[in-house]
Amino acid sequence: MKIAVLGIGLMGYPMARRLCEAGHQVHVWSRTLHKAQRLAGDGAVVHARADDAVREADLVITMLGDGSVVDQVLFDLGAANAMKAGSLLVDMSSIKPVEAKDHAARLGERNIGYLDAPVSGGTIGAEAGTLAIMVGGKASNYDDALPVFNTFGHSTHVGPVGAGQLAKLANQMIVGATIGVVAEALLLCERGGANMAKVREAITGGFADSRILQVHGKRMVERDFVPRGRMSVQLKDLRNALATANEIGFSAPITALFEQLYAQGIEHGLEDLDQSALFVELASRNGMT
Repeated sequence: MKIAVLGIGLMGYPMARRLCEAGHQVHVWSRTLHKAQRLAGDGAVVHARADDAVREADLVITMLGDGSVVDQVLFDLGAANAMKAGSLLVDMSSIKPVEAKDHAARLGERNIGYLDAPVSGGTIGAEAGTLAIMVGGKASNYDDALPVFNTFGHSTHVGPVGAGQLAKLANQMIVGATIGVVAEALLLCERGGANMAKVREAITGGFADSRILQVHGKRMVERDFVPRGRMSVQLKDLRNALATANEIGFSAPITALFEQLYAQGIEHGLEDLDQSALFVELASRNGMT
């Protein structure tokens, strides 16, 4: 399959590599050219322009920062106009459901299929091919993209266009809040005189165990905040969730609280750290190192 990948960042890079390893003809583009050039040794064809990257592609994947960037790449930089009729756009970025519906409608006018297919699992999942992929769109388009999704991990078709982004918002609401609760609980234990690492070990296997406790909790214990998923991205997703909740008349007070906490952490200089660095913000509030 001829596949174009637009956006070669923390997630796009390992995903594009997996496509190369799977034997697809992969064309890549990134706003920062040298990020895409890293894939030349894996067999990818590197392009300086987004429209050139997609011209012959059967399937185009976008993995970009937010809905406005996706909109710019598709419609301002000419990628949508350059895509051939009958091809399929799979947006694996995390954007608002309303933006996904708008993009799908505009691409449909050009006879281009559309799936919103955001992912969860971070760079670890992208590298290992164990991502959770939440897909919205037509079932026939999902079937066409399934071999590609299988390269990345496990996919689930959750409903019509926009449903994949709703599922991702749910995922990020749970992730963002759980990171905060894990951080606060571990800090409470440390303030009280317990060993955080041993507390995490003791909780493992009980009802409070979780992927967040194991992965992000370990980062907190080790003070390892090298970004895999950034604080700024987590905040963006929480704000998208709140905007969507407002659009459909839904009250989300818990998400609103964590949106404030992540925003304050970013105000205090944590923007480019891993999302588990909410731990740093909560520690600072308590006068802890």
